[in-house]
Amino acid sequence: MRIFVIGCGRWGSLITWYLDHIGHQVTLYGRRDSARMQRFLEKRKNDLLELPESVQLTTELSGARETEVIVISIGSQGLQGLMDELKPLELRDKIFVLCMKGLEIGTGRRLSQIAGDNLDPSNRVAVWLGPGHVQEFYRGIPNCMVIDSEDLAVKKRLVAEFSSDLIRFYYGADLLGNEVGAAAKNVVGIAAGMLDGAGLTSLKGALMSRGTREVARLIRAMGGSELSAYGLCHLGDYEATVFSRYSHNRQFGESFVRGEPYTKLAEGYYTVRAMLELGDRYSVELPICRAVYCILYENADWEQVLRGLFMRDLKGEFEP
Repeated sequence: MRIFVIGCGRWGSLITWYLDHIGHQVTLYGRRDSARMQRFLEKRKNDLLELPESVQLTTELSGARETEVIVISIGSQGLQGLMDELKPLELRDKIFVLCMKGLEIGTGRRLSQIAGDNLDPSNRVAVWLGPGHVQEFYRGIPNCMVIDSEDLAVKKRLVAEFSSDLIRFYYGADLLGNEVGAAAKNVVGIAAGMLDGAGLTSLKGALMSRGTREVARLIRAMGGSELSAYGLCHLGDYEATVFSRYSHNRQFGESFVRGEPYTKLAEGYYTVRAMLELGDRYSVELPICRAVYCILYENADWEQVLRGLFMRDLKGEFEP
């Protein structure tokens, strides 16, 4: 397949390397003013991996016209802006694969909704979600991930074309639930990091069980399957987000409560705002999201908030 990857960060570059590795013809796009893209153009590598000569590099979005599949891996809040940039290209009959996790602040739109709202109807949209870290994939450590789409034929084709011994893809069966669950796990990751920073790591078990129920209730209220919260896109991604030293969200939460600077992208910082907006819209209580929000945005005392969160009345916690 001829594939155009938009986004030269850690995931965009890993996707590029992986798809080239399994035999596809891949072009990586990055902005001219991107320091990461300039490094790829000069040395074909970043701090995590090196791209082979078979990968094409470009700073021109127009290259997307010549490909079958467009994979997007950028910060979630920048997706609408990218869609605006792509409109003049009048792209048609493409498969867009969103390999990113988040919800739009202010609207609560899922990322597939943003793409669908902006693309010609002849295009198809899929999401690539699930656990894994660039460092581990590049070292050959396998994992399982999910492809989901409202178009069954596209879903089947992508699973067949993208699967390998390194990544086993499963068919998603609930686009809404998988997207919301994938976005929400980054918020849980920040909460887990806060527990680590506060010396309360033993509470991660309670965080995981209660966090999954919290997200399941929201998914159900939105019209999805609450069982999706227990799949690879949410609960199945906890090991990589709640415990791993590679998790940006977990590390951000730990650094925050310790008062240490952290400059890498932690999507959960933005997602928690959108989660609370959705919780209010669908009348679903989201205590973990509320706690993270109060600490990050309202300068609440993190120790008091975290201890208060786990001293809540548990009666009815697991009731529908």
